[in-house]
Amino acid sequence: MRKFCLIGHPLGHSLSPQIHTRLFELSGEKVDYSLQDIAPEELNAKHDFLNGFDGFNITIPHKMAIIDYCDELSAEAKRYNSVNCVKNGDKKVGYNTDCIGFTKSIDLLGAKLNSAVLLIGCGGVGRMIAIETALEGGRLSIAVLQSDLPLVEKVIEEIHEQNPDAHVRVVIIGENGLTADSLHNEKFDLLINSTPVGMFPKTDSMPCAEDVLNNVKFVFDVIYNPRETLLTKAAREKGCKTLNGMAMLVLQAVAAHEIWDGASYNKDDIDRLISDMEDLV
Repeated sequence: MRKFCLIGHPLGHSLSPQIHTRLFELSGEKVDYSLQDIAPEELNAKHDFLNGFDGFNITIPHKMAIIDYCDELSAEAKRYNSVNCVKNGDKKVGYNTDCIGFTKSIDLLGAKLNSAVLLIGCGGVGRMIAIETALEGGRLSIAVLQSDLPLVEKVIEEIHEQNPDAHVRVVIIGENGLTADSLHNEKFDLLINSTPVGMFPKTDSMPCAEDVLNNVKFVFDVIYNPRETLLTKAAREKGCKTLNGMAMLVLQAVAAHEIWDGASYNKDDIDRLISDMEDLV
């Protein structure tokens, strides 16, 4: 039986075993998929242990440190200096499927990145979203707190290194939060929340004022717990089409199976998997 796993620390509750086991079953295979809690100081000593797996996924805090384990990196992994999927074999190759999960989620939502996009937050996954959006030709506005200005300026520098003609600007979130007035009532095709605002257990908050949603068509929230955040609920009630982060979680896993086995899946099966995983949170 082939062996796969997720490494991270602390792992806590993870949906990865359910998602990946289901994907293997859809391909007609039964494998051993386990959770391996590895502390940062233990990672280098675990390289031989990881050789015993056919492939593995990586989450916080190992996405950069695992690069030392890899013989080669995909273009996306090099772009973000971040690996969340490894395929073992003659060579150990590191991939970043987070960006694939994101772009496919936007396709699933029915939105386009090469449009007017408002991104709230720019740390962690927000950095990847900002760069992918800019490289796709989006007219990107990034809303951040004043304290995060150095962070967003570095991301914009990275964007312009890869695409000098990228359209990107910064909006500072003031004391009254992100409101339609602070955005000069500008209209956006797509709003993306990459912050943890609204995530369980603090589900009674939103990353922007409700009036911002009057000028938005699509909303993508990276949060998947709860299934419907205050943001997506308010957006849906205003007629926006919305999607939570569970699609991104499942679709980045699908990309891992495409890498490991060249797998392909029926859209109905993946839609059902996303829905079933949402029912678990």
